[in-house]
Amino acid sequence: MKRFRPGIAPTLVVLVLLPLMVFLGFWQLSRGQEKQVLLQSYAERRAAPPISVEQLDAVADPAFRRVQLRGQLDARHSVLLDNRMRDGKAGVELLQPFHDQASGQWLLLNRGWLAWPDRRTPPAFTTPDQPLNINAWVYVAPGETFQLHADPAAAQWPRLLTALHPQALWAELDRSGFAFELRAETGPATYETQWPVVAMGPEKHVGYAVQWFAMALALLGLYLYLGWHNAREKHHGSGHESTQHV
Repeated sequence: MKRFRPGIAPTLVVLVLLPLMVFLGFWQLSRGQEKQVLLQSYAERRAAPPISVEQLDAVADPAFRRVQLRGQLDARHSVLLDNRMRDGKAGVELLQPFHDQASGQWLLLNRGWLAWPDRRTPPAFTTPDQPLNINAWVYVAPGETFQLHADPAAAQWPRLLTALHPQALWAELDRSGFAFELRAETGPATYETQWPVVAMGPEKHVGYAVQWFAMALALLGLYLYLGWHNAREKHHGSGHESTQHV
């Protein structure tokens, strides 16, 4: 140990940063595994035939389940989700209440993405009056959805929000509705419906994990080099002083 003298300050830095970097690396690996399971579940459920709204109510885990809808859209209470980017273009997602005729259930249907290049004019969209047959799938956001409280002065419809929890809408409209958003598949009354399942794929999490582990290894290597270098310098200095003393 006399040949290893890294110093107090570098030792304290390594004691703090090294465990943190290793933890972040394993955390990224864990997130990558979670995303892989999520994508696998999505692929399996999206390949299954659609179920009815009555069957959906009995499903314990509704995420990504395909659902067959038959009913009408509520054109009076439209919500535009802002800050939705597609291929570098700004836009919004159009959400409207949908009344399923067979079950009598209200559902919040996302009809897709619309480009909004000029914010001086509102996004243009239309809503069919006739009953529609639509296939959709249940979107369950990871984590708790942030609910933006609208300014009472801007409470007119359509609403422009950054996020919306369906239960908040049903409470405002005094309706009993499904707790999660449904995203429409390509079909009648839809706009762009190429939905990303996750914002960051498993491979990116693995890449970040490799970066954290590489930085931890580099920090450890630098610490070992500094300790041996300082010990060697001190050893040479002590030998030089002993020679001069003689």
